[in-house]
Amino acid sequence: MYEFTYIKPGSLPEASDLLTRHEGAKPLSGGMTLIPTLKQRLSQPSHLVDLTGLAALKGIALVEGRLEIGAATRHVEVATSTVVRESLPALAALAAGIGDPQVRNRGTMGGSVANNDPAADYPSAVLGLAATVHTDRRSIAADDFFQGMFATALEPGELITRISFPLPERAAYAKFPHPASGYAMTGVFIAVTGGVVRVAVTGAGPGVFRWTDAEAALQASFSPAAIAGLEVDATDLNADIHAPAAYRANLVRVMALRALETLQTSSKGQ
Repeated sequence: MYEFTYIKPGSLPEASDLLTRHEGAKPLSGGMTLIPTLKQRLSQPSHLVDLTGLAALKGIALVEGRLEIGAATRHVEVATSTVVRESLPALAALAAGIGDPQVRNRGTMGGSVANNDPAADYPSAVLGLAATVHTDRRSIAADDFFQGMFATALEPGELITRISFPLPERAAYAKFPHPASGYAMTGVFIAVTGGVVRVAVTGAGPGVFRWTDAEAALQASFSPAAIAGLEVDATDLNADIHAPAAYRANLVRVMALRALETLQTSSKGQ
């Protein structure tokens, strides 16, 4: 681990100022990705700006018919929240399946979304639900936020403060997890919001993406039969020691079908 300066700001404006003034500074929340990269000397920040004490980044609430979750809210809090379980059970179920208990008790929603790991779970919910990512500077639509592997619309020093989710009529998430890490080798989030179907896929490609062919098919007929015969182009999908691209392409359809099965057995999904 390289030497760095650790700072724990007392307010969100102070944190933003520190990140802006120090070009090599990195924000620290759950640290589930940052800490391992520091240990392996793959990252060399000049400063670590600890966000964990900022109350402005925490909390779960229903606000004007939308579910608002603070960026520093931990996965376990999302998974166990009565508000989330009752208003958006699919998101609570997704959070409950992230990593392992250690990760769920330290990792945060904002950290996961800002990092945009191609195999992370939350990006599929954010994109599938057409959520809005609020920062200390602006509000960004999900379709504009994710820009490829570990890439987002965030500017240097910009911090996610909260994420606002519209409440769907129904939604469900299904994933094929890596047996060791719990990361999604492929995960599919299906949501119907305002009568519009969205299908978001994580783990299969270099970044989260929408399966538009499935969206069109389900919009016409919301049933497993509508997508059972669809094929996913494997050309740009991930291929590694765990699974070739063609296998992940098949998993996209299989996980989508499982998500639909969940929706058929419950009123709002999970």
